[in-house]
Amino acid sequence: MKEQTKKQVEKIGDRIFLSPAFQALTIGIPFCAFKLLFGLLALRVSASSVTLRAFAWLVIAWALVDLIMNLARVYFHLTDREAPVQFDSERMPDNNIPREPKLLRGLRGDLQYCIIAQAGMLFKKPRLFLAIDTLISFSIICFVLWSGWITMLDRLESYFWYAATTLNLISVSVVNIWIELGREP
Repeated sequence: MKEQTKKQVEKIGDRIFLSPAFQALTIGIPFCAFKLLFGLLALRVSASSVTLRAFAWLVIAWALVDLIMNLARVYFHLTDREAPVQFDSERMPDNNIPREPKLLRGLRGDLQYCIIAQAGMLFKKPRLFLAIDTLISFSIICFVLWSGWITMLDRLESYFWYAATTLNLISVSVVNIWIELGREP
């Protein structure tokens, strides 16, 4: 009986801590906050540079697209629905639909957490591209801290930064603890 209860608890924990919704809420959305705040900060310092201003708007757009993708992942997971972002015509109900253009053929699969990982579908390496997005996100965090730009955040923006940092770091720790508790001795 004890072993059965332990397995049930493990299944519940896995369903929570390893779920797409948990990952999107605790990793994806905080990364979107970092990107968005970075874009806003870049906009503030771009007064004399058209190039930096364009870059800032590009980062803001990137953050917003990623935010929408993460919220969609949460929605589809919590409503137990399959993401409708499927580019494979074999999965479409009407077989009379013409095949997708060659450019889109590499995009088959599920909705990813971010646009970079979605682009990784072209190379059949979405997890690698997700790791690249993570590296870029951590680089943004480091740049904002080390450049001193962090001091240009207003009070509300600072609270968003703190919340994103806290949520991200605590969730990584909780997931690591959960994984370690599940390992056999």
